[in-house]
Amino acid sequence: MTRRPPTPSRRTLLRGLVALPASALVLGEAPGLLGTALAAAPPSGSATRYTIVPFLNSNDGTVNVYQSDDATDFRLVKSSAYTPPSNRIRDASVFKHTDGFYYITYTTHTWQDVSTTIGFARSSDRVNWTFLYDYTVPIASLSRAWAPEWFVDSDGSVNVIVSCSTTNDEWIFTPYLLKATNSALTAWSSPVALSGIGSNHIDTFIVRIGSIYHAFTKNETTKYIEYATASRLTGPYTISKTGDWAGWGSYREGPALVQLDNGGWRIFFDGYGDGKYYYSDSYDTFATWSAPKALPAVSGTARHFTVIKETVSGGVSLAKNVTRSFQSANFSTRYWQEQSALLNLPVVSGSSSSAEQQASTFTVVAGLADANGYSFRDAAGNYLRHYGFRGRFDPNDGTSTFARDATFIARTGTASGSVRWESYNYPGYYLRHYNYQLRVDPSDGTDLFRQDSSFVPVTAWA
Repeated sequence: MTRRPPTPSRRTLLRGLVALPASALVLGEAPGLLGTALAAAPPSGSATRYTIVPFLNSNDGTVNVYQSDDATDFRLVKSSAYTPPSNRIRDASVFKHTDGFYYITYTTHTWQDVSTTIGFARSSDRVNWTFLYDYTVPIASLSRAWAPEWFVDSDGSVNVIVSCSTTNDEWIFTPYLLKATNSALTAWSSPVALSGIGSNHIDTFIVRIGSIYHAFTKNETTKYIEYATASRLTGPYTISKTGDWAGWGSYREGPALVQLDNGGWRIFFDGYGDGKYYYSDSYDTFATWSAPKALPAVSGTARHFTVIKETVSGGVSLAKNVTRSFQSANFSTRYWQEQSALLNLPVVSGSSSSAEQQASTFTVVAGLADANGYSFRDAAGNYLRHYGFRGRFDPNDGTSTFARDATFIARTGTASGSVRWESYNYPGYYLRHYNYQLRVDPSDGTDLFRQDSSFVPVTAWA
């Protein structure tokens, strides 16, 4: 059987030829975790939902829709959810407008072709999309208009940042701002180049925090994602971080940011040099970042996307200040139990001793680091926390580190009525059983991991 080769990265091909972006969050500064005061776990009965609409490594003529409740474990909602009536769809950026519709804008042609338009489509449900129009970007001698990214400013204005090149040098791109001049998003201002970022930069994504605009943009010469700031959307921007400043490596493109439930920021980017898709987190206003990790499940399949985050109904509802026991969703005779201060998963039954039943009973309370989250207390008043990624019970020492270690965000589990407990300070890590011990491990995107990390709150044994 002859396999169709993967759709090549536009930058991979450009190397042979030359020697927010999505709806941005506008937040006030807060001490500690960036934006903590304005970010929180979803309230009881609600859930966080992240949506991406990427084109595929194997096909740039259509996009899939994926969603996640933790910005890590993305699951397919619909394949080939939108195919434009003509041309291609690459680099799709998504946001939700005040009219209640979701909109995507995208690159309309593949790398080889002159591409003077960007495409627009909309959806009422994020899943079924309707083509709106292709818009010709009005720049003299335009050769290519690539990677349009939505940005919604604090005044509600809707903008698109698009990377454009002209015929005198079709592979040197400059970021331009288009501002919507009507609420229907069918009319746009004249393009304005972002001052200070300069030519040979592409895939510029902007978020605003307080009065500062933060831009993440790819330097097409060095192949690194750079970082710049400005006090106005159009600049002038000052590029302050270059080279491998964040430890992400080279040959990275398509940066997109979203704020997590614990107030930190996550960046996603396409590792086109090695065919993977990565994420990395920051908790200090973008000064430092966690080591990049390949995104489970969709890495190697999805290409260049942005992320929209929403709070929706239908999440976990679990009363607090009540005692519960927690039953494994896939080993129904096994329950959480404290053994020598460690959390394990032994068999518990009506014939178990009263001490064993008491050790399998916990008080569910508001999260120490986030009241919308959850913490768990044993009969002695000690709290479940992770330490060395192992679940254990310790007395609360009053520190912020302990509070975060002992706080978990409730995510819907695999079985009816089950819950997955995501670590508050290690997003994408879950309490899961392994060899009948409870650990906090990173999601690998498999059904088995989801089952191993799902537990049903039941009537307390004691």
